[in-house]
Amino acid sequence: MLTTILAAAAPQAENPYGLTQALKEGGLISQSVFTILVLMLFVSLYILFTKLFEQQKIINQGKRMRAQFWSSNSLREGAAKLEKNSAYRQIVDDGLTAQEQYKELTDPVEAHDWLHSSLARSEGTINSALGGGLAFLATVGATSPFIGLFGTVIGIYRALIKIGSSGQASIDAVAGPVGEALIMTALGLVVAVPAVLAFNFLQRRNKSIAEALNAFSNDVLGYLASDGRVRPAVAKKAPVKPAAPTTTAGQAGGVQTRA
Repeated sequence: MLTTILAAAAPQAENPYGLTQALKEGGLISQSVFTILVLMLFVSLYILFTKLFEQQKIINQGKRMRAQFWSSNSLREGAAKLEKNSAYRQIVDDGLTAQEQYKELTDPVEAHDWLHSSLARSEGTINSALGGGLAFLATVGATSPFIGLFGTVIGIYRALIKIGSSGQASIDAVAGPVGEALIMTALGLVVAVPAVLAFNFLQRRNKSIAEALNAFSNDVLGYLASDGRVRPAVAKKAPVKPAAPTTTAGQAGGVQTRA
């Protein structure tokens, strides 16, 4: 009984084939590869969640814009209803600024071309901000498998050195380095796959947002070029019909009888 208790209380031996042991045996190269891949994974997840937050914020701004912007009497009044730092507010403000700057031009330029280029520049600024960080995701998705493969090559190389130094290819001699090599390969794929999926997902959402911003920019351009005579139709809600009052036979004016 006492022997069993002492055996349970004694510290267990470290697993010779675990991740920690594999990194210790791998030395500086394996530890550096592991650290780089883990950092790539965490930075990729950070970019994914921050970009999702930014995209959802602009999508919500678009919903509020469609609900109340074009029912205003002027662009300035409509802009006042939008959030101060929203993407749609930026397009409206840039369009109004371009309209004021056009009056100060001395070189004859078509008003439509001047306003269009100004609004396009505003769209480009917003789309560029939305695309920030996506290049890192693409780089991680393309390079992390090769970084893991580098760790794999080093692990196999160490396994071959052990085989040559010991003179026999025993499982004890090669299990650690080969296990380390497989861990690096798996980690490279674990980092690459989420980065590629996140990149494609965020790119698709950015494309949808860019299309919505472009449509709004064209509406603003039409409004400015026509002095407010051209604007998108505002969807009006259908009036709710009052429910017909329910009456009983007595309230209707008497008891009905069958012939």
